[in-house]
Amino acid sequence: MAKKIYRPNVAAIVLSPKYPEKVEILIANRVDLDNIWQMPQGGIDDGETPKQALLRELKEEIGTDEIEIIGVMPKWVSYDFPEKVADKMKPYVGQRQKYFLVKLKPNAKINLDTEIPEFKEYKFVPIKDFYKFINNFKRPVYKGVLRHFKKQGYL
Repeated sequence: MAKKIYRPNVAAIVLSPKYPEKVEILIANRVDLDNIWQMPQGGIDDGETPKQALLRELKEEIGTDEIEIIGVMPKWVSYDFPEKVADKMKPYVGQRQKYFLVKLKPNAKINLDTEIPEFKEYKFVPIKDFYKFINNFKRPVYKGVLRHFKKQGYL
């Protein structure tokens, strides 16, 4: 059997500048899929560290890298693509992600009108409402990652 290949990726749990007084997570609605909300994420380029990829991806996806890193998940998290996504992503069968918990700086300005827009809208939601918007295959991954940062006392 062929070895499964996972695309190296970073993902950001972006908290509003109101953190820690108010814990709200940024979610964004994808331009290419109807009503699919997710956290910012993206591939790690050759020669790039996860932190460099994080800052680049945030700039590309939400128009700002004005963040403060609060925590980093020590282990990488993997998931397989659903069939309808897998064909477009060959040779990868899924993604292997490094998660960062970040807070937007007070002066950060979110701008989705980036060079290649990936999201059409965004909002900050309290954790209790987060899963009302996340109904896709990433839900188990998000649950595990949020559980980790909650155990660490960040959320």
